[in-house]
Amino acid sequence: MKIKELTLYTNHLDEQYDFYIKKIGLEMIHKSPERFELQVGTSILTFIKSNHCTPYHFAINIPSNKEIEALNWLKKKVTILKDNDDEIIDFTAWNAKAMYFYDYDKNIVEFIARKNLNSCSEEVFGSESLLEISEIGVATTSVIEKFDFLTKQISLSKYSGDLDRFCAIGSENGLFICIDKSKKDWYPNSDKAFSSEFDIAIEVEGKPLILEYKNDRFTLLNS
Repeated sequence: MKIKELTLYTNHLDEQYDFYIKKIGLEMIHKSPERFELQVGTSILTFIKSNHCTPYHFAINIPSNKEIEALNWLKKKVTILKDNDDEIIDFTAWNAKAMYFYDYDKNIVEFIARKNLNSCSEEVFGSESLLEISEIGVATTSVIEKFDFLTKQISLSKYSGDLDRFCAIGSENGLFICIDKSKKDWYPNSDKAFSSEFDIAIEVEGKPLILEYKNDRFTLLNS
């Protein structure tokens, strides 16, 4: 699965724009009084103004050999969210290394170097090094319900986890990170998880699909 566009909501549109443009250095595609769109590697990240929104968790793939460079680059711009003293988290089961930080809305943003993708780069790390949006967090009251929808309706596969507290569904290029919000919080700071509304355009085996997540339910908007 590939995430082509992820649409999130914010009640701090101008501040989020400044954060991603001025601090992170992403390329602006479009901006209006109600929304803006940013290029994140091969993905598009869109924010829409809303008075009713709650924090998200999402991840961005970086080159598989660049976690140390990425950390040093980020530390000049943001505060790194640690697990005890660890700034880079070693996910041995996933063969990946990741780091976390907040954006202006306290969304938990993750940069992750997935060794299995072998996406090495010899270029100096910068905002242009970001490869793609690779995860969106789905906080829910029923992980198994989301698993059934995504596997039966979208033909995705389980990547990791169980069907109780946590399940990652999709592939290393694009994952839905489903957690039961009554049993689990967001890593690494145990932030409360909300069923935050989002829209997402994905590609599954070459087929484009658009999904809406709202009121703890997925809806397929095309087929």
